[in-house]
Amino acid sequence: MSFGIKPLGSRVVIKMVEAEEKTKSGIVLPGQAKEQPQMAEVIEVGPGTEEEKMELSVGDKVIFAKYVGTDVKYEGQEYTIIEQKNILAIVK
Repeated sequence: MSFGIKPLGSRVVIKMVEAEEKTKSGIVLPGQAKEQPQMAEVIEVGPGTEEEKMELSVGDKVIFAKYVGTDVKYEGQEYTIIEQKNILAIVK
């Protein structure tokens, strides 16, 4: 199944994982008090480059650096296009 956005080079398309609405102790957080997630799911990957091999796969859960990437809206959903070098870790 094709997604519709195909990133070039060593870029990936990610979708943010929703922030928790409750703390572990059960307190419900209002929208602005939720911590912005730095965790996302990889939706699509580019082919990589000769200098940088693509190490991510569609479906990987990743942690990424703050303040990076380009936000895009596609078919009513929000995504971020980010360079693979700004992905800090894969969550197992």
